[in-house]
Order: sequence, then C-alpha cells, then structure tokens
Amino acid sequence: MFNRITARLLLTGVSLLGTVLMAQESSYQKTTKQLGLDDSGKGEIFSGPKEANTKAPTEFKKVDIQEGDFPLPINFASAMQLSDARPLIIDAAKAAEMVAAAQLQRANVLWLPNIYAGIDYYRHDGQYPSPVSPGQISNSRQAFTAGPGLSAIFATTDAIYEPLSARQILKARQYEIQAAKNDALMEVAVAYFNVQQSRGRLAGAIDTVTKGKELVRKTEVLSKGLAAPVEIDRSRTLLAELEENAVQARNDWKVASAELARLLRLNPMAQVVPVEPPHLALMLISPSQPVDGLISLGLTSRPELSSNQALVQATIVKLKQEKMRPFIPSLLLQGNSGANGNSAPLLGGATSAGVNGQFTGGSRFDMNAAVLWELKNFGLGNRALIKDREGHRQQALVDLFMIQDRVAAEVAQSQSQLSSASDRISFADAGLKNALISYDGNLKGMSETTRFGDVLMLVNRPQEVVAALQQLDNAYRNYFKSVQDYNRSQFKLFRSVGFPAEVLAIQKTAGQQIDVDTSRPFDLPPVTGIPYANMSYNTSSAPLPPKN
Repeated sequence: MFNRITARLLLTGVSLLGTVLMAQESSYQKTTKQLGLDDSGKGEIFSGPKEANTKAPTEFKKVDIQEGDFPLPINFASAMQLSDARPLIIDAAKAAEMVAAAQLQRANVLWLPNIYAGIDYYRHDGQYPSPVSPGQISNSRQAFTAGPGLSAIFATTDAIYEPLSARQILKARQYEIQAAKNDALMEVAVAYFNVQQSRGRLAGAIDTVTKGKELVRKTEVLSKGLAAPVEIDRSRTLLAELEENAVQARNDWKVASAELARLLRLNPMAQVVPVEPPHLALMLISPSQPVDGLISLGLTSRPELSSNQALVQATIVKLKQEKMRPFIPSLLLQGNSGANGNSAPLLGGATSAGVNGQFTGGSRFDMNAAVLWELKNFGLGNRALIKDREGHRQQALVDLFMIQDRVAAEVAQSQSQLSSASDRISFADAGLKNALISYDGNLKGMSETTRFGDVLMLVNRPQEVVAALQQLDNAYRNYFKSVQDYNRSQFKLFRSVGFPAEVLAIQKTAGQQIDVDTSRPFDLPPVTGIPYANMSYNTSSAPLPPKN
C-alpha cells in the first residue's frame, strides 16, 4: 500500500514538473507594447484607431449561427458610421433643438404687433346713461365696422432679454446633439464588443466541449484497474457543464445582437455577425497617458459642460431681466375703432352707424398708444421674481459643478479600467497558452501507464485532466473578457475626454466600411431622421482631437 501511494506521488510530481517545463519553453508572456495595446503614451492623445492584439494565442474554433437564423454581416467601421445618424437618442436631441430654435424665433419677434382683419357689429336697445344730464335715456342704436386691426402689448424687458436667453438655450441644445452623438457612438461600440465577447466565448466553449467529449471517451475505455467508475461520472458531469456553457454563450450572442440591432435600428430578427475576429483589439488612446492630462482635456472638451455653461448664461440673463423690469416700460399700441369703441382692436375702415334700422355710411380711424411702468404687487412681486431667478441660477451652477465632478470621475475610471484591461490581456494571453499546454500534457499522461513493482498505474489520473479542462474553460472566458473590456474601456475613455463621435464615424474610420442591410420589418417605423433646426450648425465638420 505504501509503495503504491509513493509511486503515485512521484508520478504526479514528475508529470507536473514536465508540464511546467513545457509551458516555460512554449509559452512566452508578451508585453502590452508587443501586443500593440500600448504605445507608451507618446505623441498625440488620440493615436488611433489602430488594430492591436492581431495574433491570436491559438487558432480558435469557427462559430456560425444556427440553422434557420438570419445572418446580418457587419464590421466595426460600418457600425460606427451608422451610429452617427440612426440612433433615436440623436433624434431626441435634434427634436429638443428644434423646440429651442422655435422659441428663439418667437422671442425675436416679441416687439412685432399682431395684425387682424375683421368685422365688428354693435347694437343697443333700452336704457343708457345720459352723457349730458343725470339719469337715464332710452334709445336704440347700432354700429358696424369692417377693416384691418393692430395690437401690440408687450413688456419691453421681455423683448430685450428673452432673445438673449433663448439664444443660450438653443446653444445648449446644439451641444446636447453632440453629446448625444458621443453617447450613441459609445453605446454602439459597447454593444458591438459585447457581441464579440459572446462570439469568442462560444468559440472557446465549442473547443472545450470537443475536448470534453474526447475526455469522456478516453475515460470510458480505461480498464477498471486503472480508473474507478466514478471518474467516468466526473468526466460526464464536466461535459454537461461545458455544453451548458456553450448554449449560454450562444444565447448571449443573440441577446447582444438584439441590443446592437436596437441601437442601430436594424432588423431585430437578424443575428449580427461581425466580420472581425473576436480577439481583435482597437487602440484609440494609449493606456499610459497620464490621467491628469486626460481630466484637463475632458473638462475643456465635453459638450455636456458647454451645454450647461450655456444654461448658466441663460439663467444670468433671466436674472438681469427681472432686475430691470421695473425700470423699463411696457408698450401698448392697438387699434380702437370697434363699433363700441372698446371691442375688437380694429384701426378703422368702412363704418356704418345710426338708429336701429337706419345706417349712415362712412369711415374712421382710431388707435391707442401708451407707455407704462409697472411695480408688481407694490414691488414685492418683483422682489420675489428676482429671488426665483437667483435660485434658478444657483441650481444651474450646482448642475454644472456636478457635471464637472462627474466628467473628472468618468475619465479617471475609464483610464483605470483601460490600464487594467491592457495588463489583463497580457496575462490572459499567456494563461490561455499555458492552459492549452496543460490540458494536452495531462490528457497525454492519462493515456500512458507505468509499472512500479506489480502495480500498473496511469501517469495522470482522469481527475487531473478534468481540472486542466476546467482551467482551460476559465482561460477562454478570461481571455475574451479581457480583450473586450479593453475595447469597451477605449471607447468609454474616448467619450469621457470629449472627443467628437464624428472623428471615428466619418473622418478617421476604423477600416473600410461594408454594405449593411438596414431594412426593417414592415411593422416597425422606418428610419427617417430629424434634420437640424439650425442648418448653419453641422457637427459633421467636427474638429480632430487636440494634440497632447
């Protein structure tokens, strides 16, 4: 008994030592720079887009959609181009800009009068106060007026300050369009890389399932003296788990595909099939860029900050408007030729008047003009309005400070995530290679036997191969998650520092675009897009990112 245990321990040690030596000879951990994931932060902050991690650590299994599914081929450059126009988040921002543009247009014409054209008829029967003596007189009369009219009743303060405030609000809405474009690009990129991670995970699952089946077959053919029956159950349990992982990975691919189709407003019944391999990385910003410089860039480039700065300016204008209101008069100008003198604001025109039943024709022209200064509620109402506007200004400032803090935090978080993911890829690449070597070595050892005295033993037991296969499955999972975490972090950082989406969608695309089927089912609304309300504002000419 003692000899059997000693022999097994010696064989296990020799096997593990051989595996380690084999891994050291065959697996070389590459640095992030060798993998193309980092250029040491030299040159411009925006140094991409550049393909990285182009060489896979092993040849991955090919993944295909299931029979009956509808494939939708797409590449990353095409997805970026579509993200600049199709997402609804951009249309929502454009609709808000349209409202702001209309409000500015209305504010610009507050000083213009309203124009009327109409007919006014007046009739009186019975008692009426006497205009020359006390008491009532009984008479009957009627009047008729037909002609143009005019009315202009407005606070001059509003005519001066409302356009200034509305112009700042429109500017804020235009910056929000750019922010929506940046958000849409990041969301599409994240969804695209989620699809890639699921495809890579499925490729790894297919490989481990194939290896799991081989392990079960070899375990079943071992003689009873070499492996206990429980080893067969152990192998089958692992195989069932690996097959479940493969099913889940395929489901994750479909779920991620549906989300990408939603963002790009493509056919939700189609399954997105990226052209690029799932191990490919894309470098936009070096992970070695100092975080303080990135935060400074974000605080000067983010459109959300520019939008809120414009809103702060609008509240300042509103505050000044209320402070000046008691000192700037309101104007009143309107026609007063109605048949009764105080009805419709008609300037005059053809008139007829007289005793009921008798008309005498003629013409007339009447107009009132007044300049009025107003103190609301003995001035206390004006004071309350000033406090209200001051409160709105303080709220806008607090919102601006909160966004500044959020921008700084987002930049720091994205840079940390990017740096971490870059290092993890280096370890995951080497780890996957070692896991493949470990599995092959353990599986080979399970097929070999050695004799110690009268005891015939396996060099490696099935449970050691099971453990190696579990490690391989985890290595696949970690590898593809690390790669796509790197890609997602790149685009989160790109958006966090405020680079415009048009740089990647239009000006510096990540490769050649391909034709993408953008048709949608008939029962879904077509993608028409909303035009810019201000045609002079066009973000397609957004500048390239600044140099470091």
